Amino acid sequence: MTTQSVDAPGPGQMAAQAAGSRAKARTTVPRKKKKTWQILWAQRALLLMSVPLLAYQILFKYVPIYGWAIAFQDYKPGKRSLWSQSWVGFENFTKLFSGVMGERFIRAIVNTLGQSLLTLVVSTLGAIILALMMNEVKNLVFKRVIQNITYMPHFLSWIIVAGMVSVALSIPSSGGFINQVLMTLHIVNEPVLFLSQPGMFWQVVAGSNLWKELGWNTILYMAAITAIDPTLYEAASIDGAGRYRKMWNVTLPGIRPTIVILLIMNVGWILSSNFEIPYFLGNGLVASASETIDVFVLRYGYQMGNYSLAVVAGIFKTIVAIILVGLANFISRKLGEETLV
Repeated sequence: MTTQSVDAPGPGQMAAQAAGSRAKARTTVPRKKKKTWQILWAQRALLLMSVPLLAYQILFKYVPIYGWAIAFQDYKPGKRSLWSQSWVGFENFTKLFSGVMGERFIRAIVNTLGQSLLTLVVSTLGAIILALMMNEVKNLVFKRVIQNITYMPHFLSWIIVAGMVSVALSIPSSGGFINQVLMTLHIVNEPVLFLSQPGMFWQVVAGSNLWKELGWNTILYMAAITAIDPTLYEAASIDGAGRYRKMWNVTLPGIRPTIVILLIMNVGWILSSNFEIPYFLGNGLVASASETIDVFVLRYGYQMGNYSLAVVAGIFKTIVAIILVGLANFISRKLGEETLV
C-alpha cells in the first residue's frame, strides 16, 4: 500500500495557488508615472549641454526668418528700414517664375535636382560599398591606413578641391592625368575636354563629391555595422553562407535603418547642392548645365542688387525641402522602415 507525500501539493492546491497568484497580479497597484518636471530635473545635465546648440539654432536659423518680408517688398538697401520699404505683394514671385527670368530659374532648378540626385545616389552607394569592404578587412593596420587615406579629402576646402579637379580634368600637357590614363589605355584617342561639355558636367560634380566625401560618409555605416549582433554571422556560417551571402543577408539588413534615416535627412538638401563646384568649374560653355539655384541667386539676385528675388528663391527652396522631407518620411513609414518623426 503506497502513501502520498505530505509535502507534495495536490492538484487542487496547485490550482488554488495559481488562482491566488493571478488575483494578486490583478490587484497590484501600477507604478506611478514620473511627472514632466521630474523627468526634466533628472536630465538637467543633458538639457544644460543642449542650451548652446539650441541658442545657435534659434539665433541663426529662426531669427533671420523675419527677413522673408523682403520677398514682398521692392527692397532698396540703405535707403529705409526694413518695415518702411514699399510693399509689392506677390510681384517678385510672379517675376521669378515667368518670362526670361522664369526660364533661367526653371533651368537652374533642373540642374540643381540633376546634380543633387546623381550625387546622392553615387555617394550613398559608394559609402555603403566601401563600408562593406572595410568590414571584411581583417588586417587592422591596413584597415586604418585605408580609412585615413579616404578621410583626408574631407578636410580640404572646396576651393582647393575645385582647383585639383580642374587640373586633373585638363589636357595632359597641363597636368591632366585622367586624360593621360584614358589615352594610355586606348579608351580615347584624343584628350576629352570635360569642362567644356554640358552633358558631362553633372558627372563631374558627382565624381568630385564622391572623391571628397567618400571616406567621411562611411563613418556612420561602419558604426552601424559594428552594432550588428556577431551571433548572426555565426548562424549564417553554420548555415553555409559565404562572405558575400553574409553581406547580403546579414550586414545590409542590419544597416538598413541607418541607410533610410540618412536618405531622409539628405532629401531635404537636394535643392541646396554644393555651391563651390558648380560656381568655380562652371563657365560659359557649360552654363546650361552648371547654373544651380545658389549660383542663380548670386548672379541675378545679389550681384544685380535684386535682393527681393534672392529671398523669393530662398523661400522656394525652404518650402520644397520641407515637402520633400515630409514625403520621404511618409513613404518610409508606409514601407515599415525607420522614420525621423
